[in-house]
Amino acid sequence: MKKEKREKNASEPTKKSRGKFFLYILLRVLVVAVMIAQIWNQNWNNVFLCVLTLILFMIPSFVDKQLHIEMPTTLEIIIILFIFSAEILGEIQEYYLIFDHWDAMLHTINGFLMAAIGFSLIDILNQNENFSMSLSPVFVAVFAFCFSMTIGVLWEFFEFGADWFFQTDMQKDTIIHSISSVIFNPEGKNVAVTVPIESIVVNGQTWNYGGYIDIGLVDTMSDLFVNFIGAVVFSIFGLFYIKGRGKGTFVKRFMPKLKKKQLEENAETEASENLSDSENNAKE
Repeated sequence: MKKEKREKNASEPTKKSRGKFFLYILLRVLVVAVMIAQIWNQNWNNVFLCVLTLILFMIPSFVDKQLHIEMPTTLEIIIILFIFSAEILGEIQEYYLIFDHWDAMLHTINGFLMAAIGFSLIDILNQNENFSMSLSPVFVAVFAFCFSMTIGVLWEFFEFGADWFFQTDMQKDTIIHSISSVIFNPEGKNVAVTVPIESIVVNGQTWNYGGYIDIGLVDTMSDLFVNFIGAVVFSIFGLFYIKGRGKGTFVKRFMPKLKKKQLEENAETEASENLSDSENNAKE
């Protein structure tokens, strides 16, 4: 029975690898099809996004072959789906405009994934025999959270830089219907006064948007907040995972590992199963 179980477990990675392979092919075909359509329409910005997407799809392979880090199938699939959802669906197919919470969803997932990667980096370092330090589970979880938030902030810097220097609109704007400021206090006190905005005049023309454009401030803070949620969620899961040292399978699906470490774990699992078989045979 144990032999059948091992054979079943051995076949599962093969099925996952096939599924991952077909998903890669499908997404690449879709990206190429979109790129051809954008070339036909001479929309070169979108052509660039398609090329960038194809390059980003190679990140898991680069990490595996060049850095010798084994990425779990679940994590790898989520990463490539995230890239496709952000660049192709979000930007080119305009899902950011069609679906109100598309951007928030992606930033939440990003916070979760970056926390997983940060957690894995420090956990690998913590188990490395070349380093004479032992970090507490709480510290590792806090590091993962900080790593995720740092990546989120750097991304917001990138969005601001793109909007400022290249006149893009990565930081989506929000219509503000009122302003609260101490400037409007008639007595000059440090008490904010709220002034509703019904109309504004720009270059001699009246804008009937019912407010003014905040130029990305609300979008930036909303993105960081949902990134915060994703980072907190994984950091909590990771804290319990590292306290139990490997117990549970949920967090393992998002934890990259050095190939050497992965081989050692596989060998330990096989040895444990062989020992169990020997004990059962002895009882029989």
